[in-house]
Amino acid sequence: MLRVQELNAGYGDVQILWDISVEIEPGGITALIGANGVGKTTFLRTLAGAIQPYSGKILFGGQDITHLPQTWRARHGIMMVPEGRQLYSGLTVEDNLKMGAYTRRDRGGIRRDLNWVYGILPVLKERRKQLAGTLSGGEAQMCAVARGLMADPKMLLLDELSLGLAPVIVDGLVNVLQEIHEKRGITILLVDQDVQIALELASSGYVFVNGRVEMSGPSVELLKNSEIQKAYLGI
Repeated sequence: MLRVQELNAGYGDVQILWDISVEIEPGGITALIGANGVGKTTFLRTLAGAIQPYSGKILFGGQDITHLPQTWRARHGIMMVPEGRQLYSGLTVEDNLKMGAYTRRDRGGIRRDLNWVYGILPVLKERRKQLAGTLSGGEAQMCAVARGLMADPKMLLLDELSLGLAPVIVDGLVNVLQEIHEKRGITILLVDQDVQIALELASSGYVFVNGRVEMSGPSVELLKNSEIQKAYLGI
């Protein structure tokens, strides 16, 4: 579904990503792991179109989208759930969800997806008239994920799913991701500081070190790797 070839990107004169090459199979869950500040978020933002790369290629479904705008990518199936949720705090939960569908024109499909989201995340239905700024951390993360789903994405980019959340909330979100992956076949690219959760949820992974891909492979093999165990799992 996605092929990234020798991607270089950053902010102004500060280069963050160096010759990144990644392949994402359709319908899978892929984890990006690494320490803080190694370029994982920059990579997701480049895929989403928020950052224009210096060089390299991004192919989505075989089409070169390297320099296409963020709105085009959202409309054609690439949606990012950013770190920190970034909800519209002064709008209701339901209005935030509808904002996720801003590129869509199929009103029937939007209503159907809204009901589907409320079905898999019933707490959002209970809070639908509540201002998003009054939600708990876990509820806000659920709302952010649901807003991403309202775009009807083919690929969902998730940045720091579990950050600052209690384990029981994280478990619930993991279950939701597994459900949408199984029932909708949405391809998921996941960044999370909890390497154990990320690799257990994913089928494959890439390890970022200083803006480069240091290692990649099936997640079960990465979990057994002694270097990863020592660096990220405290084993």
